[in-house]
Amino acid sequence: MSLSSTSPERTKTPIGRVVGASLVGTTVEWYDFFLYGVAASVVFGDLFFPKGEELTGTLLSFATFAVGFFARPFGGVVFGHFGDRLGRKNLLVLSLLMMGVATFAIGLLPTYAQVGALAPILLTVLRLIQGFALGGEWGGAVLIVSEHGDPKRRGYWASWPQAGAPAGQLIANGVLAALAAFQSEEAFDSWGWRIPFLLSAVLVLIGLWVRLRVEESPLFKAARDKAEPSKSERLPFIEVITKYPREVLTAMGARMAENVSYYIFTIVIATYAKEHLGLGKSFALNAVLIGAAIHFCAIPLWGALSDRIGRKPVYLIGAVGVGIWAFVFFLLVDTKNFGLAVLAVAVGLVLHGAMYGPQASFFTELFGTRVRYSGVSVGYQLASIIAGGLAPFIAVALLKAYDSGFAIAVYVAICAVVSVIAVTSYGETRQRDLATVDKG
Repeated sequence: MSLSSTSPERTKTPIGRVVGASLVGTTVEWYDFFLYGVAASVVFGDLFFPKGEELTGTLLSFATFAVGFFARPFGGVVFGHFGDRLGRKNLLVLSLLMMGVATFAIGLLPTYAQVGALAPILLTVLRLIQGFALGGEWGGAVLIVSEHGDPKRRGYWASWPQAGAPAGQLIANGVLAALAAFQSEEAFDSWGWRIPFLLSAVLVLIGLWVRLRVEESPLFKAARDKAEPSKSERLPFIEVITKYPREVLTAMGARMAENVSYYIFTIVIATYAKEHLGLGKSFALNAVLIGAAIHFCAIPLWGALSDRIGRKPVYLIGAVGVGIWAFVFFLLVDTKNFGLAVLAVAVGLVLHGAMYGPQASFFTELFGTRVRYSGVSVGYQLASIIAGGLAPFIAVALLKAYDSGFAIAVYVAICAVVSVIAVTSYGETRQRDLATVDKG
């Protein structure tokens, strides 16, 4: 299973274009997804739910945020199935279209004051479509890069689609922060929040143009050409569950600290600053804006380091780091000092990047080519339900119960322990050959 035992056939698409297509697409999709999360923390509670205690409205808003995560495994299974049968490229185009349409439609929704209970119902349906689309996006984006690139630099190249997350967060927070700065609270809550959702249509068109210019994965084409008829008829999802249960559990466990810490550092901070500290919307939005820019730069650096010293050591730096930093994070934010809040977010996201950077190559190396789209999607997205999907809801519930960020930090630390156990229990994957590693 050395890196050099096989190499994929060359394609006409340069690796830079493949990386660019994945990065642009993931940036657009994460922009759409995170935009909802930020809006849920600052405006959706007031607009789409009955008036009541403010934190209760925010909890209901985050409940719809969690719904998107529950849809992601279904998207992962469906997109993974057809991605393993038909190829990576076409499914990536479809996922981008679905996400863009749902996000644009959110910008047109009537509020609770206008249509009553129909408003949160429509919001939930569109959030389900967002989650379903994102469930199929991640696996295809990282695979088409991993299966095109130089195996010796797989960690670096595959980390670039991961950088789409902070890039999307950067754009989402940047647009919202600009609107919050130049609009009154009344104007922003009335109609200003709709603008970023409607702008997603432009970003989707750009993403589609870039993705349509990329060739299919050479490793997928080679595996499809060599596939035995009996094996090609199997459902990839069934094969993943029966042949790769340990790998699925490893991916799920590894994601706990990564997924939970990210939403605490980027989404929950907005609610914490607004409801617990009594600060304006711009405080948290601008802190995350700066942190996301640093995060974007850190992710490929961690990915490159994993090519040198392995996926496990780098991932463990991040898991242990966020478990400890969570306590420092809330101490710094509690000062209400903007500079210290930026430091809290930036360091937290750099440590998160130590997990997120090598994660794409690490998870890709867990599964065989024939079922790889299904495998990475199932492992990644199942964890999203219990990790990121519930993280804002649990964090706000803890804040409401204990009136302190310490309880939230304990929650992050527990998730970090789970990730450390998952990663240390599995062997190093850096030397695996993606063209040959498979379970017979």
